[in-house]
Amino acid sequence: MSAITVMSVGDLVVDEPDPASFFAPAKDTLSRGDVVIGHVEVPHSTSTAQVSTDVPAPPADPAALAAIAEAGFHVVTLAGNHVYDVGDQGVADTIKYAAEAGLATAGAGVTLDEARRPAVTERGGLRVGVLSYNCVGPRESWATSRKPGCAHIKVLTHYELDHASPGGPPAVYTFADPAHLERMAADVEALAAEADVVLVSLHKGVGHTPAALAMYEKPVARAAIDAGAHAVFAHHAHIMRGIEMYRGRPIYHGLGNFVTVTHALTPTAGDAGERAQWARRRKELYGFAPDPAMPFYPFHPESRNTAIAVCRFDRDGLVSAGFVPCWIDDAGRPVPLGDGEEGRRVAAYIEDISRRAGLGTEFGWEGDEVVLRG
Repeated sequence: MSAITVMSVGDLVVDEPDPASFFAPAKDTLSRGDVVIGHVEVPHSTSTAQVSTDVPAPPADPAALAAIAEAGFHVVTLAGNHVYDVGDQGVADTIKYAAEAGLATAGAGVTLDEARRPAVTERGGLRVGVLSYNCVGPRESWATSRKPGCAHIKVLTHYELDHASPGGPPAVYTFADPAHLERMAADVEALAAEADVVLVSLHKGVGHTPAALAMYEKPVARAAIDAGAHAVFAHHAHIMRGIEMYRGRPIYHGLGNFVTVTHALTPTAGDAGERAQWARRRKELYGFAPDPAMPFYPFHPESRNTAIAVCRFDRDGLVSAGFVPCWIDDAGRPVPLGDGEEGRRVAAYIEDISRRAGLGTEFGWEGDEVVLRG
Protein backbone atom coordinates (compact mmCIF):
# COMPACT_ATOMS: atom_id res chain seq x y z
CA MET A 1 0.00 0.00 0.00
CA SER A 2 1.35 3.44 -0.88
CA ALA A 3 1.75 6.07 1.83
CA ILE A 4 -0.76 8.83 2.40
CA THR A 5 0.30 12.45 2.79
CA VAL A 6 -0.93 14.54 5.73
CA MET A 7 -0.38 18.29 5.63
CA SER A 8 -0.99 20.75 8.42
CA VAL A 9 -0.71 24.52 8.76
CA GLY A 10 -0.99 26.95 11.65
CA ASP A 11 -3.57 29.61 12.36
CA LEU A 12 -6.28 30.59 9.90
CA VAL A 13 -7.97 33.97 10.35
CA VAL A 14 -9.86 34.64 7.14
CA ASP A 15 -11.59 37.93 7.85
CA GLU A 16 -11.10 40.02 4.69
CA PRO A 17 -13.01 40.25 1.38
CA ASP A 18 -12.38 37.64 -1.34
CA PRO A 19 -11.11 34.97 1.07
CA ALA A 20 -10.24 32.49 -1.69
CA SER A 21 -7.64 34.85 -3.11
CA PHE A 22 -5.43 34.48 -0.03
CA PHE A 23 -5.08 30.74 -0.59
CA ALA A 24 -4.39 30.92 -4.33
CA PRO A 25 -0.57 30.64 -4.22
CA ALA A 26 -0.72 27.59 -1.91
CA LYS A 27 -3.61 25.75 -3.52
CA ASP A 28 -1.52 23.54 -5.81
CA THR A 29 0.74 22.49 -2.94
CA LEU A 30 -2.21 21.75 -0.63
CA SER A 31 -3.84 19.66 -3.37
CA ARG A 32 -1.06 17.10 -2.91
CA GLY A 33 -2.26 16.34 0.62
CA ASP A 34 -4.61 13.43 1.23
CA VAL A 35 -5.59 14.94 4.59
CA VAL A 36 -5.02 18.69 5.03
CA ILE A 37 -5.50 20.25 8.49
CA GLY A 38 -5.71 23.89 9.57
CA HIS A 39 -6.63 25.68 12.77
CA VAL A 40 -9.62 28.04 12.58
CA GLU A 41 -8.80 30.76 15.08
CA VAL A 42 -12.01 32.80 15.34
CA PRO A 43 -15.71 31.94 15.32
CA HIS A 44 -17.54 32.07 12.00
CA SER A 45 -20.99 33.32 12.81
CA THR A 46 -23.65 35.90 12.00
CA SER A 47 -24.03 36.67 15.72
CA THR A 48 -23.02 40.11 16.96
CA ALA A 49 -22.49 38.98 20.58
CA GLN A 50 -19.15 39.70 22.23
CA VAL A 51 -18.35 37.69 25.35
CA SER A 52 -14.55 37.48 25.17
CA THR A 53 -12.29 38.23 28.11
CA ASP A 54 -9.29 38.03 25.76
CA VAL A 55 -8.22 40.41 23.00
CA PRO A 56 -11.56 40.84 21.18
CA ALA A 57 -11.97 38.86 17.96
CA PRO A 58 -15.20 39.59 16.10
CA PRO A 59 -16.74 36.69 14.17
CA ALA A 60 -15.70 36.08 10.59
CA ASP A 61 -18.06 35.54 7.67
CA PRO A 62 -19.23 31.91 7.57
CA ALA A 63 -18.63 31.98 3.80
CA ALA A 64 -14.88 32.02 4.53
CA LEU A 65 -15.14 28.40 5.67
CA ALA A 66 -16.16 27.45 2.13
CA ALA A 67 -13.02 29.18 0.85
CA ILE A 68 -10.93 27.14 3.31
CA ALA A 69 -12.50 23.92 2.02
CA GLU A 70 -12.05 24.97 -1.60
CA ALA A 71 -8.38 25.66 -0.90
CA GLY A 72 -7.92 21.96 -0.15
CA PHE A 73 -8.50 21.60 3.59
CA HIS A 74 -10.35 18.59 4.98
CA VAL A 75 -10.16 19.00 8.77
CA VAL A 76 -10.20 22.17 10.88
CA THR A 77 -9.29 22.22 14.55
CA LEU A 78 -11.20 24.62 16.78
CA ALA A 79 -9.76 24.34 20.31
CA GLY A 80 -8.33 27.80 20.86
CA ASN A 81 -8.56 30.92 22.96
CA HIS A 82 -11.05 32.70 20.68
CA VAL A 83 -13.52 29.87 20.06
CA TYR A 84 -16.01 31.23 22.62
CA ASP A 85 -15.67 34.93 21.73
CA VAL A 86 -19.22 34.93 20.33
CA GLY A 87 -20.63 32.67 23.03
CA ASP A 88 -22.72 29.54 22.57
CA GLN A 89 -24.01 30.56 19.15
CA GLY A 90 -20.51 31.22 17.84
CA VAL A 91 -19.40 27.70 18.73
CA ALA A 92 -22.51 26.09 17.24
CA ASP A 93 -22.42 28.23 14.09
CA THR A 94 -18.75 27.54 13.41
CA ILE A 95 -19.28 23.78 13.63
CA LYS A 96 -22.45 23.96 11.52
CA TYR A 97 -21.01 26.12 8.76
CA ALA A 98 -17.80 24.07 8.66
CA ALA A 99 -19.82 20.89 8.18
CA GLU A 100 -21.87 22.55 5.43
CA ALA A 101 -18.59 23.44 3.70
CA GLY A 102 -17.45 19.81 3.90
CA LEU A 103 -14.94 20.33 6.70
CA ALA A 104 -14.62 17.89 9.59
CA THR A 105 -14.05 19.59 12.96
CA ALA A 106 -12.31 18.66 16.20
CA GLY A 107 -11.77 20.44 19.49
CA ALA A 108 -15.06 22.26 20.08
CA GLY A 109 -18.63 21.27 20.80
CA VAL A 110 -21.77 22.02 22.77
CA THR A 111 -20.37 19.88 25.63
CA LEU A 112 -16.90 18.82 26.71
CA ASP A 113 -17.51 15.24 25.55
CA GLU A 114 -18.34 16.55 22.09
CA ALA A 115 -15.29 18.82 22.08
CA ARG A 116 -13.05 15.84 22.94
CA ARG A 117 -14.45 13.83 20.04
CA PRO A 118 -11.91 13.31 17.23
CA ALA A 119 -12.39 14.09 13.58
CA VAL A 120 -11.87 10.80 11.75
CA THR A 121 -11.44 10.44 8.01
CA GLU A 122 -10.30 7.59 5.77
CA ARG A 123 -7.74 7.84 2.98
CA GLY A 124 -5.97 5.07 1.10
CA GLY A 125 -7.38 2.42 3.41
CA LEU A 126 -6.06 4.20 6.51
CA ARG A 127 -8.22 5.77 9.21
CA VAL A 128 -6.77 9.13 10.26
CA GLY A 129 -7.96 10.71 13.52
CA VAL A 130 -7.39 14.27 14.74
CA LEU A 131 -7.77 15.55 18.31
CA SER A 132 -7.57 19.23 19.27
CA TYR A 133 -6.83 20.93 22.63
CA ASN A 134 -6.44 24.51 23.85
CA CYS A 135 -3.60 25.04 26.35
CA VAL A 136 -3.75 28.83 26.66
CA GLY A 137 -7.16 29.74 28.07
CA PRO A 138 -9.09 31.84 28.79
CA ARG A 139 -11.18 29.74 31.13
CA GLU A 140 -14.34 31.13 29.47
CA SER A 141 -13.38 29.25 26.30
CA TRP A 142 -13.46 25.85 27.99
CA ALA A 143 -16.30 23.44 27.41
CA THR A 144 -17.96 21.68 30.33
CA SER A 145 -20.64 19.01 30.60
CA ARG A 146 -23.23 21.82 30.34
CA LYS A 147 -21.45 24.58 28.40
CA PRO A 148 -20.22 24.85 24.80
CA GLY A 149 -16.54 25.57 24.20
CA CYS A 150 -13.31 23.76 23.54
CA ALA A 151 -11.37 20.77 24.76
CA HIS A 152 -8.62 22.10 26.95
CA ILE A 153 -5.52 21.42 29.00
CA LYS A 154 -5.16 23.67 32.05
CA VAL A 155 -1.65 25.10 32.36
CA LEU A 156 -0.55 26.57 35.68
CA THR A 157 1.91 29.46 35.96
CA HIS A 158 4.15 29.98 38.98
CA TYR A 159 6.35 33.05 39.50
CA GLU A 160 9.32 32.66 41.81
CA LEU A 161 11.54 35.48 43.00
CA ASP A 162 14.91 33.76 43.04
CA HIS A 163 17.18 36.63 44.05
CA ALA A 164 17.36 39.29 46.76
CA SER A 165 15.63 42.10 44.90
CA PRO A 166 11.94 42.41 45.79
CA GLY A 167 9.99 43.50 42.75
CA GLY A 168 12.69 42.21 40.41
CA PRO A 169 12.05 39.92 37.44
CA PRO A 170 10.90 36.48 38.60
CA ALA A 171 11.63 33.04 37.21
CA VAL A 172 8.53 31.67 35.46
CA TYR A 173 7.50 28.03 35.77
CA THR A 174 4.62 26.56 33.76
CA PHE A 175 3.22 23.05 33.91
CA ALA A 176 0.07 21.25 32.88
CA ASP A 177 -2.55 20.01 35.30
CA PRO A 178 -1.77 16.26 35.61
CA ALA A 179 -5.47 15.35 35.51
CA HIS A 180 -5.86 17.17 32.20
CA LEU A 181 -2.80 15.42 30.75
CA GLU A 182 -4.29 12.10 31.81
CA ARG A 183 -7.56 13.03 30.12
CA MET A 184 -5.73 13.87 26.88
CA ALA A 185 -3.76 10.62 27.09
CA ALA A 186 -7.00 8.67 27.51
CA ASP A 187 -8.43 10.36 24.40
CA VAL A 188 -5.30 9.55 22.40
CA GLU A 189 -5.25 5.94 23.55
CA ALA A 190 -8.94 5.51 22.70
CA LEU A 191 -8.40 6.98 19.25
CA ALA A 192 -5.34 4.78 18.65
CA ALA A 193 -7.55 1.74 19.20
CA GLU A 194 -9.74 2.69 16.24
CA ALA A 195 -7.50 4.75 13.91
CA ASP A 196 -4.31 3.89 12.06
CA VAL A 197 -2.89 7.43 12.30
CA VAL A 198 -3.41 9.60 15.39
CA LEU A 199 -2.71 13.33 15.16
CA VAL A 200 -2.92 15.87 17.98
CA SER A 201 -3.40 19.61 17.54
CA LEU A 202 -2.31 21.89 20.40
CA HIS A 203 -3.05 25.59 20.78
CA LYS A 204 -0.05 26.58 22.90
CA GLY A 205 2.90 28.87 23.39
CA VAL A 206 3.84 32.46 24.15
CA GLY A 207 2.49 34.82 21.51
CA HIS A 208 4.54 36.96 19.15
CA THR A 209 7.85 35.86 20.66
CA PRO A 210 10.56 34.37 18.42
CA ALA A 211 11.95 30.89 19.20
CA ALA A 212 11.05 30.61 22.91
CA LEU A 213 9.23 27.55 24.25
CA ALA A 214 7.54 27.86 27.63
CA MET A 215 8.36 25.16 30.16
CA TYR A 216 5.07 23.27 29.72
CA GLU A 217 5.18 22.96 25.95
CA LYS A 218 7.54 20.05 25.42
CA PRO A 219 6.04 17.91 28.23
CA VAL A 220 2.49 18.36 26.93
CA ALA A 221 3.43 17.59 23.32
CA ARG A 222 5.56 14.64 24.37
CA ALA A 223 2.72 13.29 26.53
CA ALA A 224 0.59 13.11 23.39
CA ILE A 225 3.31 11.10 21.62
CA ASP A 226 3.79 8.86 24.66
CA ALA A 227 0.06 8.08 24.60
CA GLY A 228 0.21 7.01 20.94
CA ALA A 229 0.04 10.11 18.72
CA HIS A 230 2.01 9.84 15.49
CA ALA A 231 2.52 13.61 15.16
CA VAL A 232 1.73 16.83 17.02
CA PHE A 233 0.89 20.08 15.24
CA ALA A 234 0.78 23.29 17.30
CA HIS A 235 -0.22 26.92 16.76
CA HIS A 236 -1.39 30.03 18.66
CA ALA A 237 1.81 32.10 18.96
CA HIS A 238 1.29 33.69 15.51
CA ILE A 239 4.97 33.06 14.81
CA MET A 240 6.89 29.89 13.93
CA ARG A 241 8.33 27.65 16.61
CA GLY A 242 10.94 24.93 16.30
CA ILE A 243 10.43 21.32 15.31
CA GLU A 244 11.64 18.26 17.19
CA MET A 245 11.66 14.53 16.63
CA TYR A 246 10.65 12.69 19.78
CA ARG A 247 10.71 8.89 19.86
CA GLY A 248 10.93 9.03 16.07
CA ARG A 249 7.78 11.14 15.72
CA PRO A 250 7.52 14.82 14.79
CA ILE A 251 6.39 17.64 17.05
CA TYR A 252 5.81 20.91 15.24
CA HIS A 253 5.89 23.22 18.26
CA GLY A 254 4.26 26.05 16.37
CA LEU A 255 3.33 26.35 12.69
CA GLY A 256 2.80 30.09 13.00
CA ASN A 257 0.44 31.91 10.70
CA PHE A 258 -0.91 30.65 7.41
CA VAL A 259 -3.72 32.86 6.13
CA THR A 260 -4.23 35.37 8.98
CA VAL A 261 -5.83 38.48 7.53
CA THR A 262 -8.01 40.79 9.60
CA HIS A 263 -8.42 44.43 10.54
CA ALA A 264 -9.81 43.38 13.95
CA LEU A 265 -6.57 44.19 15.79
CA THR A 266 -5.67 47.36 13.88
CA PRO A 267 -6.84 50.57 15.58
CA THR A 268 -8.64 53.13 13.47
CA ALA A 269 -8.32 56.90 13.75
CA GLY A 270 -9.59 58.08 17.12
CA ASP A 271 -9.98 54.53 18.43
CA ALA A 272 -9.81 54.59 22.23
CA GLY A 273 -11.26 51.12 22.84
CA GLU A 274 -9.82 47.64 23.30
CA ARG A 275 -8.05 47.62 19.93
CA ALA A 276 -6.09 50.76 20.77
CA GLN A 277 -5.25 49.38 24.21
CA TRP A 278 -4.07 46.12 22.65
CA ALA A 279 -1.88 47.96 20.14
CA ARG A 280 -0.14 49.75 23.02
CA ARG A 281 0.24 46.58 25.08
CA ARG A 282 1.55 44.64 22.08
CA LYS A 283 4.44 47.07 21.74
CA GLU A 284 5.15 46.94 25.49
CA LEU A 285 4.91 43.15 25.78
CA TYR A 286 6.45 41.97 22.54
CA GLY A 287 8.54 44.88 21.29
CA PHE A 288 7.11 45.22 17.79
CA ALA A 289 4.56 47.17 15.83
CA PRO A 290 2.99 45.65 12.70
CA ASP A 291 4.01 46.86 9.26
CA PRO A 292 1.78 49.91 8.55
CA ALA A 293 1.78 48.89 4.87
CA MET A 294 -0.07 45.69 5.89
CA PRO A 295 -2.94 46.86 8.15
CA PHE A 296 -4.67 43.53 7.51
CA TYR A 297 -1.66 41.62 8.94
CA PRO A 298 -1.13 42.78 12.57
CA PHE A 299 1.67 40.38 13.43
CA HIS A 300 5.40 40.16 14.14
CA PRO A 301 7.65 40.76 11.09
CA GLU A 302 9.36 37.39 11.58
CA SER A 303 5.96 35.65 11.42
CA ARG A 304 6.03 35.96 7.65
CA ASN A 305 8.36 32.95 7.75
CA THR A 306 5.99 29.98 7.87
CA ALA A 307 5.56 26.42 6.66
CA ILE A 308 3.25 23.62 5.65
CA ALA A 309 4.00 20.50 7.71
CA VAL A 310 4.17 17.37 5.54
CA CYS A 311 4.02 13.87 7.04
CA ARG A 312 3.64 10.58 5.21
CA PHE A 313 2.19 7.48 6.80
CA ASP A 314 1.53 3.89 5.85
CA ARG A 315 0.03 1.05 7.83
CA ASP A 316 3.23 0.72 9.86
CA GLY A 317 3.21 4.37 10.93
CA LEU A 318 5.37 7.36 10.02
CA VAL A 319 7.29 7.12 6.75
CA SER A 320 8.71 10.65 6.66
CA ALA A 321 8.20 14.09 8.20
CA GLY A 322 9.17 17.53 7.01
CA PHE A 323 7.77 20.77 5.69
CA VAL A 324 7.36 23.06 2.72
CA PRO A 325 8.81 26.48 3.59
CA CYS A 326 6.51 29.42 2.84
CA TRP A 327 6.70 33.21 2.91
CA ILE A 328 3.70 35.45 3.57
CA ASP A 329 3.78 38.01 0.78
CA ASP A 330 2.85 41.69 0.88
CA ALA A 331 -0.79 40.78 0.19
CA GLY A 332 -0.96 38.45 3.20
CA ARG A 333 -0.81 35.28 1.10
CA PRO A 334 1.37 32.30 2.12
CA VAL A 335 3.54 31.40 -0.89
CA PRO A 336 5.18 27.93 -0.92
CA LEU A 337 8.88 28.06 -1.75
CA GLY A 338 11.03 25.35 -3.25
CA ASP A 339 14.72 24.57 -2.93
CA GLY A 340 15.89 28.03 -3.99
CA GLU A 341 17.32 31.07 -2.29
CA GLU A 342 14.07 32.16 -0.61
CA GLY A 343 13.10 28.63 0.40
CA ARG A 344 16.51 28.02 1.92
CA ARG A 345 16.32 31.31 3.81
CA VAL A 346 12.99 30.34 5.45
CA ALA A 347 14.27 26.81 6.15
CA ALA A 348 17.38 28.30 7.79
CA TYR A 349 15.13 30.45 9.97
CA ILE A 350 13.19 27.37 11.14
CA GLU A 351 16.43 25.48 11.77
CA ASP A 352 17.79 28.44 13.75
CA ILE A 353 14.73 28.79 16.02
CA SER A 354 14.76 25.01 16.58
CA ARG A 355 18.38 25.18 17.68
CA ARG A 356 17.72 28.23 19.90
CA ALA A 357 14.91 26.29 21.60
CA GLY A 358 17.29 23.43 22.38
CA LEU A 359 15.79 21.00 19.87
CA GLY A 360 18.41 18.78 18.27
CA THR A 361 16.61 18.26 14.97
CA GLU A 362 18.60 17.83 11.77
CA PHE A 363 17.16 19.11 8.50
CA GLY A 364 17.85 18.23 4.89
CA TRP A 365 16.27 18.77 1.49
CA GLU A 366 14.48 16.20 -0.66
CA GLY A 367 13.12 17.82 -3.78
CA ASP A 368 11.15 20.91 -2.78
CA GLU A 369 10.58 19.75 0.80
CA VAL A 370 12.68 19.97 3.92
CA VAL A 371 12.88 16.62 5.75
CA LEU A 372 13.52 15.97 9.43
CA ARG A 373 16.41 13.65 10.24
CA GLY A 374 16.86 13.53 13.95
